[in-house]
Amino acid sequence: MRKFLVFMPLVVLLAMAALFFSGLKRDNPQALHSVMVGKSSPAFKLTAIGTIPLLTDQALREGHPVLVNFFASWCEPCRAEHAQLMALANQYHIKVYGIAWKDTPDAAQKFLTIYGNPYAGAGADIPGHVGIDWGVAGVPESFIVRGDGVIFHRHWGDIRAEHIEESILPKLKEAGE
Repeated sequence: MRKFLVFMPLVVLLAMAALFFSGLKRDNPQALHSVMVGKSSPAFKLTAIGTIPLLTDQALREGHPVLVNFFASWCEPCRAEHAQLMALANQYHIKVYGIAWKDTPDAAQKFLTIYGNPYAGAGADIPGHVGIDWGVAGVPESFIVRGDGVIFHRHWGDIRAEHIEESILPKLKEAGE
């Protein structure tokens, strides 16, 4: 029994190392999984942003997949991804909706005036409650929503050029099937 106790710290250390290294082998260790994937998008009410059509939860149930992008005027990665959102809307003809998370309508309008408006509809989530209901961890964050309003995929972080062909377009196609 005494020999067993002598080796116990080594056994514990090896077990902890095995757990650590198994975690490193995940597909994407930075991916955050959303509990909302597979569930209906929550009902929400937003504040209008200038003259942009107001996004309603009914717009997410129009029969075709869409991309819902949570952004903010104060968010640097949102500025970095904005050209990709413009490309999705203009070159790929994807319906993109925007929710200005914890942002004012005036600041969001100024942001969209400067960088362009890729959104078919948008609104401001001033207190951040809509984002909480969707499970948003921070901006930017985007969701692919099926035509029946069910959240199909979550993209955490900024959308980069390589993400469009590698994941966004294939997931949109898959969501439409």
